[in-house]
Amino acid sequence: MKELDDEALVGLVAAADRGAYAVLVQRHALRYRALAFRMVGDMALAEDLVQDAFVKLWTQASRFDAAKAKFTTWFHRIVVNRCVDEKRKRTVDQLPEGFDQADEAENAEQTLGAEDDAETIKRALEGLSDRQRTAVVLSYFDELSNAEAANVMKLNLKAYESLLVRARGKLREKLAGDRQSLFSALG
Repeated sequence: MKELDDEALVGLVAAADRGAYAVLVQRHALRYRALAFRMVGDMALAEDLVQDAFVKLWTQASRFDAAKAKFTTWFHRIVVNRCVDEKRKRTVDQLPEGFDQADEAENAEQTLGAEDDAETIKRALEGLSDRQRTAVVLSYFDELSNAEAANVMKLNLKAYESLLVRARGKLREKLAGDRQSLFSALG
């Protein structure tokens, strides 16, 4: 069964084939856990979200249409949607009514305390909108082509590329601001 491609396996999953489901989970769990982690920044939550996505695969495999998209594109969309929904829910849940949010601008101590470039990039990504963060993650971390990423996000190619340009611009600004804070702290 491991020699079957993803699309064939999804067809078997739609017919309640547990073996095909197990192969898909084994084949893709790590990749999508990494995607979810980059989206939400919490490994335990990422694991839960990917598990939810795989449950959705089991219950809704019959909705997959190989003529419209590859399995990986379709499943990316499920995982990304689940992550975005969870981030929205947590933002609402974590802020009590009347709560004033603190300024999220970083000070020099925070910048100096950054462990490495990965942490700085993570913070910069958190400053993007959900759509911009998704575009960056799909293109640069998951290495999807622009056409594949546009399909995952249900955008036409031009709209996706425009979104990615804006996201890169915001990242550039954010990273330049971090660098400026660091240099001014060093005096």
